[in-house]
Amino acid sequence: MTAGIAHGQPVPQGAYVAAKRHGNFIFTSGMTPRRDGVLMFEGPVRSDVGLETYEPAVVLAASNALAAARNLLAEGEAIATVVSLTVYIAAEAGFTGHSLLADYASRFLAEKLGPAGIGARAAVGVATLPGNAPVEIQLVAAL
Repeated sequence: MTAGIAHGQPVPQGAYVAAKRHGNFIFTSGMTPRRDGVLMFEGPVRSDVGLETYEPAVVLAASNALAAARNLLAEGEAIATVVSLTVYIAAEAGFTGHSLLADYASRFLAEKLGPAGIGARAAVGVATLPGNAPVEIQLVAAL
């Protein structure tokens, strides 16, 4: 699904940069589902709601992370692989579908980068996220 994809550089919400390059690696900051700095989805992930409800939020956050990484590429460079993907999910107690929600991010990255879009991954449940976002995504990419 590609609806609601962010375009351009994600807007930092504090004292940090969207991504930082070191050698042939790019490390993104955690990206929430924002468009032009505005949080598009709010609230914790609930167990009594279908996972597909959260797909647009996960895809938008993943899109922001990919955009942040791509914005640090020099002309002629490309992302060779996603080394690591961390998906933080603000979920209500009892929610256990963390890895299934993270699959939306993995599928999006694979759609955009092919097999190189799939790297090591962690899906982490947390009590809250900035701005009451349901998901936050951080990735490390190699050039």
